[in-house]
Amino acid sequence: MRKLALNEDILMSIDKPARYIGGEVNAVMKDLNQVEVRFAMCFPDVYEIGMSHLGIQILYDMLNTRDDIWCERVYSPWTDLDPILREKKIPLFALESQDPIRDFDFLGITIQYEMCYTNILQILDLSGIPLYAAERGEEDPIVLGGGPCTYNPEPLAEFFDLFYIGEGETSMLPLVDAYKANRAAGGSRQDFLRRAARIPGIYVPSLYEVSYLEDGTIADFRPREEGVPARIRKEVESDLSHTYYPEKPVVPFVKATQDRVTLEIQRGCIRGCRFCQAGMIYRPLRERNLNWLEDMAVKMLENTGHEEITLSSLSSSDYSQIQPLIEGLIEECGRRHVNISLPSLRIDSFSLDVMNKVQDVKKSSLTFAPEAGTQRLRDVINKGLTEEDILNGAAEAFRGGWTKVKLYFMLGLPTETEEDMRGIAELSERICERFFDEVPKEKRRGKIQLTASSSFFVPKPFTPFQWATMETKEEYLRRAHLVKDTFFQQLNRRSMHYQYHEADVTVLEGVLARGDRRVAPVIERAYKKGCLFDAWSDYFDNDRWIEAFAETGVDPDFYTRRERSAEEIFPWDFIDIGVTKKFLRREWEKAMRGEVTPNCRQQCSGCGAAIFGGGICHENSHTV
Repeated sequence: MRKLALNEDILMSIDKPARYIGGEVNAVMKDLNQVEVRFAMCFPDVYEIGMSHLGIQILYDMLNTRDDIWCERVYSPWTDLDPILREKKIPLFALESQDPIRDFDFLGITIQYEMCYTNILQILDLSGIPLYAAERGEEDPIVLGGGPCTYNPEPLAEFFDLFYIGEGETSMLPLVDAYKANRAAGGSRQDFLRRAARIPGIYVPSLYEVSYLEDGTIADFRPREEGVPARIRKEVESDLSHTYYPEKPVVPFVKATQDRVTLEIQRGCIRGCRFCQAGMIYRPLRERNLNWLEDMAVKMLENTGHEEITLSSLSSSDYSQIQPLIEGLIEECGRRHVNISLPSLRIDSFSLDVMNKVQDVKKSSLTFAPEAGTQRLRDVINKGLTEEDILNGAAEAFRGGWTKVKLYFMLGLPTETEEDMRGIAELSERICERFFDEVPKEKRRGKIQLTASSSFFVPKPFTPFQWATMETKEEYLRRAHLVKDTFFQQLNRRSMHYQYHEADVTVLEGVLARGDRRVAPVIERAYKKGCLFDAWSDYFDNDRWIEAFAETGVDPDFYTRRERSAEEIFPWDFIDIGVTKKFLRREWEKAMRGEVTPNCRQQCSGCGAAIFGGGICHENSHTV
């Protein structure tokens, strides 16, 4: 029987002790005598959020298919446990074995969001692993980063031994095999890093050097040694229907953020929204086979006992077999009394008909994401959604009995004018008007309730907007207040509610998203000042971050307030995502002219993703 790392007194003194004891349904246990490589897979946030992440579930399942590898899990200790671990000198531990993370061969950290960067240092610190890769010795785990934020790994480069760029199904096992081979040959930590640098998709920061011009921009980025690739191409799994997927995902003891079976139906997106990083870095679009999806849905439901299933995709409506898939799921889930969650559907007649079949009599809210308040600005961002589409979709929903609508917008987009800002409230008003036009008074099921939310735009790497400047905190707030004031001027203002994101968080996110290696000391200083769980508004402390920038001599405006030139070398330019910088620049210039680019099914735009040899780029007729 396992001995828990935390004694009963500690477990009784903290919130949700089930976060730390392991032993969940489908958790993998192994005999240490049969294991050669130990891998701790980390999500640097609280257990409930980490357990909802599909990527970790896939890699956990994949690594544990090998008898010689034991992959375990670790999450950020919540704020009540953190000081106890420090005070009692209890090292951070893995859930399955309850062994200290420092005893593992690898610590793999998925990096989903810039605001978790201080949590990464918490994980290293509580594990007894030196924060900086250069200070680690032969007995320390290899610290590996993956996930979307590794498409600009430079702000974190000093803290990681290596990064995995791309999808883990292709090179993760070869990386482990290289580790075993190096150990068998008596090689050192540095020998392994050199081996790893030659594996596709692996970036070893210590083997590269960067120099800067007088104006602070990058002059050069190059390998330190021969044989180390100058550019790292992302890894892509071309055949999603014949690769790893967890038939038996781990079922958490406490309610997770997404407490349901997750069925990934495709990767990538055809839409080409110019603000969307995921739509670029996950190109090309690749679909999973319909029969595979139907079979996997049954297996996962049977192996978990979950009472809900959700489709995972950037745009579920673009899956070519969406109608037969949903119809099959409705039949199967109806027999099992399982609910179906259908995010990322366009609001059209088919989608609303489907939602009528899967939702209870009490309909939940419908979500639209216009992103911008005017058609001009929607064309700038290449949203591919007209006002007519939005209003007709709303009308269909109102006729179908929905009365709650959520709208998502962004403020601070390139070329935005006050007309665009006011357009957020004015479009919301027109949607409300459509409700009263479409639904006779005697057929209304209560009043319309419309909630509009604005986030503030952050230009991300590998998007056409990576050249854009950002606004100051004060300017973001001015724009939000202008929108709010415009809502108060609308005829149907009592039916509408407006809310907006934190402006100071947005500015910091922009620094971390487009920063370089000089940002690392800021992250360390902020962590040592007590910054933790920055993604949680209750814990974010902007004043501490401002102090950290001042004390390290780093100017955040350098990363947020500058518009980049066409010739500037970006910190992430050494990464090859297939989509070319030339294409992204062309899209930036088209955005400035307000020109729209057709989606990938309508017309190939020559983005460069065809180099991966699969997906929509190579389909003459799109069938599954």
